This record gives sequence, C-alpha cells and structure tokens, in this order.
Amino acid sequence: MSKYNLNNSYKAVVIGGSAGSFQGMVKILSQLPKGFPLPIIMCLHRLKHVRNGFVEALSIKSVVQVMEPHDKESIKKGAVYLAPANYHMSVELGNHFALSTEEMVNNSRPAIDITLGTSAFVYKDKLVGILLSGANRDGALGMKQIHDRGGLTIVQDPAECMIDTMPRAALAVTKIDHVLKVDQIVEFLKELDKQYR
Repeated sequence: MSKYNLNNSYKAVVIGGSAGSFQGMVKILSQLPKGFPLPIIMCLHRLKHVRNGFVEALSIKSVVQVMEPHDKESIKKGAVYLAPANYHMSVELGNHFALSTEEMVNNSRPAIDITLGTSAFVYKDKLVGILLSGANRDGALGMKQIHDRGGLTIVQDPAECMIDTMPRAALAVTKIDHVLKVDQIVEFLKELDKQYR
C-alpha cells in the first residue's frame, strides 16, 4: 500500500511553476522513472520572446523528451508536454490540447490557472496537480479547481521554495493533500509509477 494512498486510476499529472521552479522541475524530470505511464503536462512561466533553449534545457536532464504541443495535438501516455512561450495551453475533452493567444491571466501567458483548471475539468478525480515555487498567485485557483473536482493536490514546501508566494497562495484557498520538498515529489511520482506495474 502506498503511503500516499494512491491507486492506479490516475490519467495525468499537471505541474505549474514560476520563479524558482526551474531547478526543481529539472530534478523531477531527471529522476522520473523510465516508462512513467502518465502524461505530464507542464505550465511554467517563461520569457515570451525567448522561444528556443527552454525546452532543450529541460530535455537535457529529462528521461523523457519534453515537447511543446501543437494546437489540437492528442495527449499521449508517458509523454511530457510544456506550454509554449506566449500561448495559453488548455486541455480539452477528447484528450487533446488547445493553444490560444487570448489576454494574459494573472499577468501571465501561459497562465498556470488555465492549464490546471482545464485539466481538472477533463480529468476530474483522475488528476494529480503539483504547484512549485513562484512569485505570484497564478495556479492557486487552478489547484482549488483540481481539489474541488476530486483530484490529488501537491505543493512544493514553501520553506524550500526560492519564492514561496505561489504555493502559499494555493494553501490559502484550498485543501492541499501533500506539502512536499522536491525530493519527496520525486518519491511520490515513483510511488505512483509502482501502482501501474
């Protein structure tokens, strides 16, 4: 039995992060179990005019290639997706992405709330939501939507964050199932992986 009370019915993992989250994300991707069964959908705040280098920097350490999806691209098991620079990335019914250049949300595009919230709508209680270090409140509402629809919620331990505004904002608005350091998030994902073996 997993100490995180997990089962093998989850369909996706969605991760949001902003300032201070890059190193944590690299560590998570570098220690992800090979053959991890679920799609990982990432929305990280990034410079909108810098289109090259970010994906490559994540992919260098990742055990799975990181991809920026195209509009209407299907979401595949075991793939790792990153919201493209300057695009909102939604998850849509039918298990595919939608990209848009609508107005910024929380002064951000891509907005973490959009990716988390639409993922919650599609995957409901089959979703794991993770929120890492960040300097604004983007992602807090998305985490509430994940919780409200029965998903499992995790925030990076504010004490470990370079900037703790984002996880603290989530903790203030909803019930968070686990407050974990990055190493514990890696352990959690390994536990989750075992449920599918």
